[in-house]
Amino acid sequence: MNLILFDLAETAAPLRRADPRARHLLDVLRRREGDTFDAGLVNGPRGKGTLVALGPDALTLAFTWGDEPPPLPPITLLIGLPRPQTARDLLRDTTTLSLAALHFVLTEKSDPSYAASTLWTTGEWRRHLVAGAAQAFDTRLPEVTWGRPLAAVLAVFTPSATSPPAARLALDNYEAASPLAALLPANVAQPLLLALGPERGWGTTDRALLRAQGFTLAHIGPRPLRVETAALAALAVAHTCRDGMEDRAGSRDRLPPT
Repeated sequence: MNLILFDLAETAAPLRRADPRARHLLDVLRRREGDTFDAGLVNGPRGKGTLVALGPDALTLAFTWGDEPPPLPPITLLIGLPRPQTARDLLRDTTTLSLAALHFVLTEKSDPSYAASTLWTTGEWRRHLVAGAAQAFDTRLPEVTWGRPLAAVLAVFTPSATSPPAARLALDNYEAASPLAALLPANVAQPLLLALGPERGWGTTDRALLRAQGFTLAHIGPRPLRVETAALAALAVAHTCRDGMEDRAGSRDRLPPT
C-alpha cells in the first residue's frame, strides 16, 4: 500500500498490531519509533503519520494533515452484477484507476443471487475500495451500489439544468459500430456514463433499454474480454482521452498572445 488510509475515528486510538496496516508499517516499511510514513484520511486530506510508540499490542500514532487530493473524475461505470470474486477485483482496480461511481446492476443475464454474497452483506466491499485508493496514493473512494435493476439505476440519471448531460456509452462486442475512443466526449468536464454487461453479455431487452435511454453502443476491439478486463481497458481509454484533452487545453493556455 503506497498510502496508509484511516477513517477519522481511527486516528484517535492506538492501531492494533494485528491490523494489516500495522503489519505493513512494521514488516514491509520497517518503521520504528520516531519514523514517519505517508498517511491519508478516507475522503479527506493526505499527510504524514508518525510512529510515536511501539507497544506489545498496539502502535501509538500521530498525524499531520496537508491538502486534499483533487476530486474524482466525473466517470460512472454501470456493470452487470458479476461473480463476487470478479466484483472484488473491479472494486479495487477501478478505484485505483479513478472514477466517481460504480453501480453493479441486475441485467437480463445477471445472476441475482450474487447480490446476497458476503462481499456485499458484511460490508467487505469497502475494504477493496480502500485498497485500490491506497495503491493509487489517493484518499477518495467512489460511490458504490449493487443489486438494483438496470432500469432503476438509469432512472436516477436524468438530465439536470445545473450540470451538463452525461455522455452515454455502452460496451458491446456484437452490435457496436464505432470504437470507444471515437465516441468519448470532447469536453473533459462532461460526465461520462459507461455501461458494461455481465459475464454473459447484454440481452436483447438490455440493449433496447440502453438505446431508449440515449446510449450509443461502442467497442474496444473485436476480441471478447472478461468483464474485469473490459472495464479496466475502457476506463484506461477514457482517462487517456481526458488527459490528452487536458494537456491540449493547457498547451493552448500557455501560448503567447498574438
